[in-house]
Amino acid sequence: MKKIRSFFNREQNLLVHIIATIIVTIAGIIIGLTGLEWILVFSMVAFVITSELINSAIELAVDLYTSEFNPLAMVAKDVAAGAVVVSAFTAICVGLYVFLPKILSMLN
Repeated sequence: MKKIRSFFNREQNLLVHIIATIIVTIAGIIIGLTGLEWILVFSMVAFVITSELINSAIELAVDLYTSEFNPLAMVAKDVAAGAVVVSAFTAICVGLYVFLPKILSMLN
């Protein structure tokens, strides 16, 4: 647990994901998500956070391997960061699929 706490201090992006998770959870409770919708939402949360953790691990490993500029190291870091972007975009799409119809029906 101590390692995870220190990771939160080092990686501010993870804190952003946690805050987004709290907001989504509160919205889901207010809107009244079904069991399947909760599974979809929290699967996406886990997907994004896992991607962020893997990205950080890759960045740390690359930094440990070389302190000099290396084009391949830059590519490895960029690809890992790109995976986080893809997972976040996927989560947004699933979130829209789950939340948008419910929000629109509440407005009507």
